[in-house]
Amino acid sequence: MTSVTLRPWQRAAFDQFRSSSDPDYLAVATPGAGKTTFALVCARASLVEQPRTLVVVAPTSHLKVQWSLAAHRLGLQLDPDWSPGAGLARDVHGLVTTYQQIATGNTASKLAGITADGFVILDEIHHAGHERAWGDSIRTAFGHAARRLSLSGTPFRSDSVQIPFVRYDTIAEGELAHADYTYGYADALRDGGVVRPVYFPRVDGDMEWTTADGDVVNASFQDELTKDQVSMRLRTALSLEGEWMPAVLAKANDQLRAIREQHREAGGLVIATDQEHAQGIARLLRDRFGTPADVVVSDDPTASKKIAAFTTNNRPWLVAVRMVSEGVDIPRLRVGVFATTTSTELFFRQAVGRFVRWQSGRTSQKAYVFIPDDPRVRSHAFEIAEERRHVLRPPGTGNDEEFEGEFDKQVHPDDEAEQLTLFSVVSSTATAFTHYDDDIDIAEPAFTADPDLTIDLPDVPTAAGIQPIGSLSVAEVKDDLRIRNAHIAKRLVDLTGWSHGKVQGEMNRLAGVTRVATATTDQLERRLRYSESWLRRLQRG
Repeated sequence: MTSVTLRPWQRAAFDQFRSSSDPDYLAVATPGAGKTTFALVCARASLVEQPRTLVVVAPTSHLKVQWSLAAHRLGLQLDPDWSPGAGLARDVHGLVTTYQQIATGNTASKLAGITADGFVILDEIHHAGHERAWGDSIRTAFGHAARRLSLSGTPFRSDSVQIPFVRYDTIAEGELAHADYTYGYADALRDGGVVRPVYFPRVDGDMEWTTADGDVVNASFQDELTKDQVSMRLRTALSLEGEWMPAVLAKANDQLRAIREQHREAGGLVIATDQEHAQGIARLLRDRFGTPADVVVSDDPTASKKIAAFTTNNRPWLVAVRMVSEGVDIPRLRVGVFATTTSTELFFRQAVGRFVRWQSGRTSQKAYVFIPDDPRVRSHAFEIAEERRHVLRPPGTGNDEEFEGEFDKQVHPDDEAEQLTLFSVVSSTATAFTHYDDDIDIAEPAFTADPDLTIDLPDVPTAAGIQPIGSLSVAEVKDDLRIRNAHIAKRLVDLTGWSHGKVQGEMNRLAGVTRVATATTDQLERRLRYSESWLRRLQRG
């Protein structure tokens, strides 16, 4: 039996989900609100009533392990290393995969067989609308599942490609995804102790560049430009050939140092445009400001390990390219620099979501995300800031004059890839640094446990029986056993002169194992014991 105490929104959404007879449910909740716990509690309650296969679909490979560990803490065992060529081991409740993996090869059809009448969690479901192949694949894979619980940290709209398993309401602007339960940033701030207030220092500048035709253009972020010129202006500001980026990094670094005087392990995150840009920013932080910076990019096979290490260490800066977006939980992040040309509202909100994670026990937790005063980025920041202001500003304080008219012109983001003509940076200089209202703080409220928010969940047996809840998940135990089995196999190959495949086959035969990929922990332990015994006999000669 496991007792789980939920937040009020989690309990309300849980009760609503449980009372619904519809196979599909969409919960939209702000980053940091606890979507993962909510979804896993729903899954466990469902598996208690009827044994089902549980499948979680995550946006990235890094999050597969994170989901597996979160499930383990709630008494559910998920395999994050599952592949379509293998079956499902009997000592797990299910598996974790990604949207990209489902769209590869015959994975969707394999999952269709595994998840018939199963329970599916679709994390950040809006990804299924990014590419039609992804949407078609999850429709094939999970069309016959008994329950499909979709999650999103960002309200999303589609006016062209509808996302599978999501209902839509027709509105004047197009088609709006219908959420069964919504818990926004303002709701979380109002509840207290859920998310941090985020502030957006915005930075103007004087940028100068030459076009492909040889024309020289000079503009600040306040000047009205053509669409192409707007993109060139932002690229010029973010370029390391000018002085705009160094000036912003200096301010952000000073802000982080001030915070670290009270919050010693506080960290900062720079979201860069591409890999070369990220490496350059890291060099700038190290060489000019004497501040170490780690870099994570998608092509680095160790990127997930670097993110995991940064989560728990006290290094000051992480520079990333799209690697730290959804689901990545680094609560110590307090300062950010939005230094990417990706300016869509969806990406911006995902990025800001990395800074809202509340840390228990701290009374002052304001976070700061430095942004270019580009009208597209500015409008996204203003919408988030307004949610915060409406919750935090004491009644009757006024002081809204500085915002009047500043955001009247809403510049809609271009979701397509920017098609820029060749141009070269001449210079960029940061000018005005403008902070949104920075005189408001919130303290962590005293928490009183509400018995109505506590749920008792019976244990859920796997096909191999109930697994004990220990410090390590089944997946972690198997990783260790497979490594030890592989080490023994290598020594046996050296001593016998057999091929690697022949040795592996004999190890399987001795232990009665059909396939290592689907072996249970008991089978892997038996395989290791029998192989060690074989090795000792060979060593004795």
